[in-house]
Amino acid sequence: MRPLIGVTTSELRPGALATLQRAGAPPHPEVMLGTTYVRAIDAAGGIPVIVSPVGLAAVPELVARLDGICLAGGPDLDPVAYGAATRHPLLGATDATVDAFELAVARAADASGLPLLGVCRGAQTLNVARGGTLSQHVDGHRQTELATVPTQNVSVAPGSLLATVTGAGASLAVNSFHHQAVDLPGAGLRVVAWAGDGTAEAIEDHARPFLLGVQWHAETLTERPEHGALFAALVRAASARPLRLAAAA
Repeated sequence: MRPLIGVTTSELRPGALATLQRAGAPPHPEVMLGTTYVRAIDAAGGIPVIVSPVGLAAVPELVARLDGICLAGGPDLDPVAYGAATRHPLLGATDATVDAFELAVARAADASGLPLLGVCRGAQTLNVARGGTLSQHVDGHRQTELATVPTQNVSVAPGSLLATVTGAGASLAVNSFHHQAVDLPGAGLRVVAWAGDGTAEAIEDHARPFLLGVQWHAETLTERPEHGALFAALVRAASARPLRLAAAA
């Protein structure tokens, strides 16, 4: 039985209905998710389940029906979420309500032991969910090349889950589309990859079978085995959960 992998959709865009001006449909925001996440999880053997923001009261029941979570990329997190007193002038648009939902999903999944993979904003969300903080702006980490093109090499901690999963050795070629990054790691998390300027590029909890966040957009690099391996590892961990195996028996 293929595991159900929830993929969060934190990004809201102006509604297409406003542009099309369909009769009787007022303008409203619409959630956005790149199909690259869906394809990556499907190719890895999981069934992707798109998780859009709902009321916080529904989060525990929602998470209980899933076997794993991918916290996808998206817009900046509101600094209020990690107790920052000021906002950087280059901070992008934020949505505290959507942040609260995604943090609730991350915490519920974490508390129940679900395998978790965070991608870009998702890695940042994972860190904040564990009580960590973010650097609100870092220069030089937003490439102009296509997302399928790696533009930097990050150093990888030997013996880390990241190193084991990717088989990357001491370094890994990645892309870069962010301007926020992990600052203070959350409880139980450690930084396991660094850009050349010292920016944190991956975090993990080595005490958990699979809890990992990567700052790059691995879902657009799955033609490279080391990046596709991240989604394969998520699906394997989701398939191996004891409660799932007992339910399927």
